[in-house]
Amino acid sequence: MGIRMENKNVGWLLLGISALLIVFTYLFNNTLTESVQNSCFIQHGNIVSCEMYDSVNYQTYLALGIIGVLIIFSLFLIFSKPNERIVIKKIKPEKGKKIDVTDLRREDKTVYKIIEEQGAVFQADLIEKTEFGKAKMSRIIDRLEGKGLVERKRRGMTNVVVLKEN
Repeated sequence: MGIRMENKNVGWLLLGISALLIVFTYLFNNTLTESVQNSCFIQHGNIVSCEMYDSVNYQTYLALGIIGVLIIFSLFLIFSKPNERIVIKKIKPEKGKKIDVTDLRREDKTVYKIIEEQGAVFQADLIEKTEFGKAKMSRIIDRLEGKGLVERKRRGMTNVVVLKEN
């Protein structure tokens, strides 16, 4: 079981972390600035010409820039719409619904009825039951597939013929 967090909650969490980072950056900047002022004053006598002072400012601005990006991202999460769940429902044909087979040839009807009764049949078993040849059975199944009534699925060296789900 995992924890599921909404975008808005993550945004508020990031905003809180950003606020803490701002406070830590401010405290860190004050401590470093005080330390640099003391050491630069002792070495150079002048704080403005000290290279360490510029380095502290650069690091502070970099940290504040990163925090700014984090704040923008958190505000985006807070004010963005939650993902909508899209439900796609596949409609299956009703059980027992008869398909019109009046326009089929006699042998096509025979094969279709066998497939309809058993649900799924090996093509070899259809040949055995109907005593049609392999070529004729292939043509019959091709016609039934063309009408969208059955589907051939490859299983190893043979085919399984099943009713097509519309």
